[in-house]
Amino acid sequence: MDHEAIITQAWDAPGSTTAKLTPVRVNEVLCERYEVTPPFQYTGTDLWDMEKRKAAAPGVYIPTVVKPGSAEKFPSVHNGQFEDFTRVSEQRRWADPDNYDLIIEHVRLDHESRRAFFVGAERFEAPDGRVFTAGTGQPIFHVEHSVGGSEEDPLNMWRIVFLTEQEQPELAAAFTGYENDPYLRVFIEVHLEKQLRRKLVRR
Repeated sequence: MDHEAIITQAWDAPGSTTAKLTPVRVNEVLCERYEVTPPFQYTGTDLWDMEKRKAAAPGVYIPTVVKPGSAEKFPSVHNGQFEDFTRVSEQRRWADPDNYDLIIEHVRLDHESRRAFFVGAERFEAPDGRVFTAGTGQPIFHVEHSVGGSEEDPLNMWRIVFLTEQEQPELAAAFTGYENDPYLRVFIEVHLEKQLRRKLVRR
């Protein structure tokens, strides 16, 4: 599976619903919006560590999205710079967050370019024979998370594409709150507190 090509094709397809958030300068937001004890500044390596952990443990790193206890990661396959695995979890619907759907994601971590691809699927047969079927409450979607910028001034970047036949404005509108949020995204806060042992106070 060429995860990047699948996402690019979906992004360019007529009728797809897409959202690409403005890259976040993590250290700038950390400095302006938080008191951090002890003080800390991210490197690109640190931020990629967060992305790797989030991909493998969405229940820990995106607790506002994933239903507790629902996330499961299947074994990784390594091939050079790539690490591939599948994960399943129950996640809040983007435009209807009071309800959850089962989400199947085929994940590729490109450790060299620091890009993480999540290709949504309708069905997955696990190595142990269990069969998972994605929920139907929203369109299948693909996501890319990546680390941009420099090693000293890294950017948190991400985009999402829903496989719709016609653009659905209500789905695109679901990301307005993320765009306008002055704080870091929840997964970065979790990484700082749980992995880096920092105390955060929002300003």
